[in-house]
Amino acid sequence: MSSIVTEQGILHYETIGRGQPIILLHGWINSWDVWRDSMISLASQNRYRVYALDFWGFGDSAKGAVNSFRTDSYVEMVHQFMNTLGILKSPVFGHSMGGTVALKFALTYPERTRKVALVGAPIVGDSLNLFLKLSGYGSIAELVWRYPILRDTVMKILLAGDSKKVRAMISRDVQRTNMESFFRSIDDLRKTDLRDELQSLKMPALGIYGARDNIVSPKNADILSRAVPTAEVAMMEKSRHFPMTDEPERFLTVLNEFLIQPDKKTRPSPDIATQTDNSTTNNGNITTNASPPPNWPLSSPNRGEVSSS
Repeated sequence: MSSIVTEQGILHYETIGRGQPIILLHGWINSWDVWRDSMISLASQNRYRVYALDFWGFGDSAKGAVNSFRTDSYVEMVHQFMNTLGILKSPVFGHSMGGTVALKFALTYPERTRKVALVGAPIVGDSLNLFLKLSGYGSIAELVWRYPILRDTVMKILLAGDSKKVRAMISRDVQRTNMESFFRSIDDLRKTDLRDELQSLKMPALGIYGARDNIVSPKNADILSRAVPTAEVAMMEKSRHFPMTDEPERFLTVLNEFLIQPDKKTRPSPDIATQTDNSTTNNGNITTNASPPPNWPLSSPNRGEVSSS
């Protein structure tokens, strides 16, 4: 377990691998653990040092600073994290709410963002599931939080089609949040609308969406591709809100194809959205069933291995 101290309290993160940095951001009522398998696979290539952060109010990060549970605050959290660890520039990838934060970070700090990837991320808050939008109203959020049986029932309905692994992960992570972060983060997210800002993206962008997603509408993929013609978009036909779990091999293939492309805005490879190799990229250098090293998670970062070039 690794952490840094910020003005808003402890920021917890996990890290693994050697090489150029990659920053991964989780979604609402999740934690860094949603990225665990992806981290192991990316790190197995010996080209990347992968960092997965817990947002304030979630996972093992601080939960006391009320004003920190908003996307703009999370953008600054990522900025503080990079400054503290001496990471000058990095790809920033995010799932769900974390994808919205990654996009806002790329728009706010383009000089610090090598590439940006959105995974099941709402570009427009109105694309959220009705329950998530309602949870952004204080009175409803308080009701849901006061009566866990109500919250658990709704979650069971929302996640009925998801794997046992996803349901267990959400059940665990929701216990590690609190009323304020639960409410304030989704309240801010439901008001989000970044459509007018998309055209100012200065770095390569990738959108990965599950065609069967019932949490965030996959129509966000169309928003991204229309506003940013150079963006790569992969629609995962068998996936719901967690494509990294539903179709892990294809998910990692798409992610790796994006990572190895030049750090400039280019039109997508014609095969990026249809690539289905189950074990390797075209370069044959990704192992999707890699095991973590014995000391996983790493207890502290080795800053000497962070590359900002």
